[in-house]
Amino acid sequence: MPALTVAQIAAICEGAVEGEGDRLLSGANTVEEAGPDDVSFVANQKAAEAARNSGAGCLIVPLSFETRHTASLIRVPDPRRSFARALTQLFPPDQITPGIHPTAIIHPETEITSNCHIGAYATVGRGSVISAGCIVGNGCHIGKNVFLGEAATLKPNVTIYEGVRIGRRTLIHAGCVIGADGFGFTLAGDHYEKFPQIGKVEIGDDVEIGANCCVDRAALGVTRIRDGSKLDNLVHVAHNCDIGRHVVIAAQTGLSGGVTVGDYAVLGGQVGVGEKARISGKAVVGGKSGILTGQTVPAGEPVWGIPARPLRQHLKGLAHVARLPKWREELEQIRERIAALETPEPKRPE
Repeated sequence: MPALTVAQIAAICEGAVEGEGDRLLSGANTVEEAGPDDVSFVANQKAAEAARNSGAGCLIVPLSFETRHTASLIRVPDPRRSFARALTQLFPPDQITPGIHPTAIIHPETEITSNCHIGAYATVGRGSVISAGCIVGNGCHIGKNVFLGEAATLKPNVTIYEGVRIGRRTLIHAGCVIGADGFGFTLAGDHYEKFPQIGKVEIGDDVEIGANCCVDRAALGVTRIRDGSKLDNLVHVAHNCDIGRHVVIAAQTGLSGGVTVGDYAVLGGQVGVGEKARISGKAVVGGKSGILTGQTVPAGEPVWGIPARPLRQHLKGLAHVARLPKWREELEQIRERIAALETPEPKRPE
């Protein structure tokens, strides 16, 4: 792990130094836990308050930062982004040596450039193309006629079915299955028969797919994940989905067949999306929301709940639910009063 001076980190972040520019830093941590050899960052008011007592050797802070701190400061427009840049230099990835491990099984009719890395026990099928700078981790299976673009990376034990196309610099984490059959069956009398899934999967450039995700091939046509989109762990993308550019999808979200997601949309964790629903570009879907089959989610106000609806409506509904016990008690009191009014008075003896 290399050590960098505050001035060097400032140059990486394109920021202005205040304090000791020659102080050496070798680590990174949260504002609360950072020590004198660590760099940290301040991106919100809570972190700014914690910075008063932080032991960090250097803080990357916004231009308007005013909290007193004894450490060096680097002022930047976007502290989180600048901190991420610093981390890439303080914690560079391990260098992978190009070459093919002797236990790998490579079909003779494949195209693999000389500077690729193919790990132990990996398999590559007939007609596949592994472009320059690709890394195929240990135990990966690549089917026939697969295309990996330049500098694509497959972490260990990724399975790529036949005919899948993966773009440049795309990163697919361990345990993913790309190109398995979509969930297509036809009821024939008293049993189901499989609808052949003969489509493809196309994944664009600079996509990242988290561990143990599944992206199904199209029944007919193509399942697409376009450039720059990011999927968290345990996301399921069903057959014939079309995910736009720079979409963010959090963990345990499931998209049914034929779903369309527009550019720059954000889906929280555990969202369920019904068949052929449409999520517009730049829309925001809150965690655990349910998008009904065929529903369209517009851009603008975030949606939340089951079924998903505009956030203000969802919060109003929750407020009404919270009042139900009080309303029930008041209703019982009203019923008792009405019952008392309707009960005839007993006759007085003559």
